[in-house]
Amino acid sequence: MKNDQVYVGHITDALNKIEAYTTGVSYEQFMSDEMRIDAVLREMQIIGEAAKRLSPEFKDSHNSVPWKAIIGFRNKAVHDYFDVNVMTVWETIEMDLPQLKKAL
Repeated sequence: MKNDQVYVGHITDALNKIEAYTTGVSYEQFMSDEMRIDAVLREMQIIGEAAKRLSPEFKDSHNSVPWKAIIGFRNKAVHDYFDVNVMTVWETIEMDLPQLKKAL
């Protein structure tokens, strides 16, 4: 069984990749770049999967992070991929992911 630091490392790596994929990219550029959207969604799925595997103790000690929402997004992106709202993905990149990075 992996420990929490391994999963935090996976989350951090994914956050850094998303940041690299989207820095200097406008909303319009993002929306018109299917490959970039796919890459970001893949990293967001990794974040959700790693979050799901974190121990309850770790999640409790970082209770300002909306773990259920992160895991829920991963489930939606994997199982209801045709219903993922790309505008919501962009808003998550802009507003939520920087906060997650700070919290970790």
